[in-house]
Amino acid sequence: MELLHLNKVSMNYGRFRALNDISIEIRPGLFGLLGPNGAGKTTLMRILATLIPPKSGEINYGPLSWNNPNEVRRIIGYLPQKFSLYKHVKLREALNHIAVLKGIVDNREKEVDSVIEKVHLTAERDKKVGKLSGGMVRRLGIAQAILGNPKIIIVDEPTAGLDPEERVKFRRMLTHLGGRSMIIISTHIVEDVEVACDQVAVLHKGNLLAAGDIQSLKERARGKVFEIETLWEEFDKVSEQSFVVAAHRNGETYRMRILTDAVPPGAKPVEPTLEDGYLYLVRSGQ
Repeated sequence: MELLHLNKVSMNYGRFRALNDISIEIRPGLFGLLGPNGAGKTTLMRILATLIPPKSGEINYGPLSWNNPNEVRRIIGYLPQKFSLYKHVKLREALNHIAVLKGIVDNREKEVDSVIEKVHLTAERDKKVGKLSGGMVRRLGIAQAILGNPKIIIVDEPTAGLDPEERVKFRRMLTHLGGRSMIIISTHIVEDVEVACDQVAVLHKGNLLAAGDIQSLKERARGKVFEIETLWEEFDKVSEQSFVVAAHRNGETYRMRILTDAVPPGAKPVEPTLEDGYLYLVRSGQ
């Protein structure tokens, strides 16, 4: 089983340090890269996709080094956050053209039809790209990324802009594909990672705060997550002393889920979620 190793990967834009000595080991399956906007996620994804070289550090997949970008491109597929493709061309024709660009010669049309089926776009194969819904365009993006059966698939903000139903469909599709490939997902949506991924890393301001399995990230918030029920006039006081993860009003009271080091009177500890662990890491920077 080949692993993807990132060793002290750094990137600067002028004086701005976008990534600071990122070291991660990624195994096959679905890997989620979590972080708020500006964390450095897209920069790291573009480095992995060989669009930009890092300022320093090493990336290797088995014996293959990212110092040889042309060789790396033979084993990766990439779906950027902002994806568009030939709006006046039919879906199948567009994918056939991309297959030619990827150097797929043998059984090209059969492979194009196969990826169309995998992303559930068979009924739309003769539609023009410009007539597809946002969710269909994201599925088309995955289709072009998996042409040629790449060993590593890189997906930046996969469900951005999708409605809830399309998000569920897209996550299900990625989970299915992750059984055969290494899929790296960059997102700020915790639910996408919690549902689909079994590995996760958290970036914040260019720094790696944590990396491991989902449970290990949840554990970062153990002993810091509580529920409290309070009168509505006490809501602001609790909010000033703790970080409110969620709040539900019930008549004259609020049931609040909070992150805090100073436990308010009457608060009860609860089992941490991935969102709790992520928010705790980002807020504490540790």
